[in-house]
Amino acid sequence: MSPRNRARRPTAALEPRQPRSQARARAQRAAQRRAKAVRLGLVLVGALLLSVLGLLAFRGGSTASDQGSSTEPAAFDLPALDGQGRVSLAEFRGNPVVVNFFASWCTSCDFELPGFARVSEELKGEVAFVGVNALETGDRNLMPERHGITWWPLAKDVGGGNGSGLHDALGGGNSMPLTAFYDATGKLLAVDRAALPEDALRQRISDLYGI
Repeated sequence: MSPRNRARRPTAALEPRQPRSQARARAQRAAQRRAKAVRLGLVLVGALLLSVLGLLAFRGGSTASDQGSSTEPAAFDLPALDGQGRVSLAEFRGNPVVVNFFASWCTSCDFELPGFARVSEELKGEVAFVGVNALETGDRNLMPERHGITWWPLAKDVGGGNGSGLHDALGGGNSMPLTAFYDATGKLLAVDRAALPEDALRQRISDLYGI
């Protein structure tokens, strides 16, 4: 068979080359998608960070007046409720101390505070009464103003789950009101995690302090 009559082998079809401009366009679109994904990720991270910071602030996050505070029951040192000065256990050394916790939403506080106000007036100079606002969601001054105990040393609890570091350290949990009794040396004697009627408060003071 002559070479002329030989069957020609089919040649493979060549893929048409795409213009360089199309390749560049594809690369640019891919780069834009990556950049968009990065920007979206940064936005989400920023939003998450802001949410965490907001939650910390809502739950009693640190403020300038909170710096240097202590929520140790045996040596508490808290910012004053009005933001002027501090309230610490050490300053009452030499007198028994009754520390009462309250919050604006606490209906049981409304029940017990009239009795606390009367007893504290009668025992002024013998027993120190201290008010601590904790677990607050509204007006910190509502209870002291309503029940006439603004003359007490009043403090703002800090830290903990929701501005409740000292309250938590005393085993308060979700209990409100809570009352802690200290002797004249600053030793914690007892903690009541429920409302105390006036008669029960007087009996507690008599049993613990002999007054």
